[in-house]
Amino acid sequence: MSKQTLYTSKNWLGKTAAGVILGFGLAIALSGLFAWLGPMGLEGGSGKLQLTMWITAPIWITVISTCFLFKTGLRAWAWLGAANIIAFAGLYLARTMLG
Repeated sequence: MSKQTLYTSKNWLGKTAAGVILGFGLAIALSGLFAWLGPMGLEGGSGKLQLTMWITAPIWITVISTCFLFKTGLRAWAWLGAANIIAFAGLYLARTMLG
């Protein structure tokens, strides 16, 4: 029988720091990917640019609120760090291929 995992308030500082710092980077990278890969690319007009700017906050808040589901702060840093590397690599590829 498997041991049931209980969510505790341990490591909340590490989890919060990971969500705030790495979550912001992830939100910037994902909004950049939307800007480059979305409809009509960077020439989408002012409506698309506004949406790209405003989509950053909901992504960031989502990452911050879900970072507490990790068991430890170290896991939050590792997973969000890997997500940042992947997102920024995708952004770099989009910029070099399309730009």
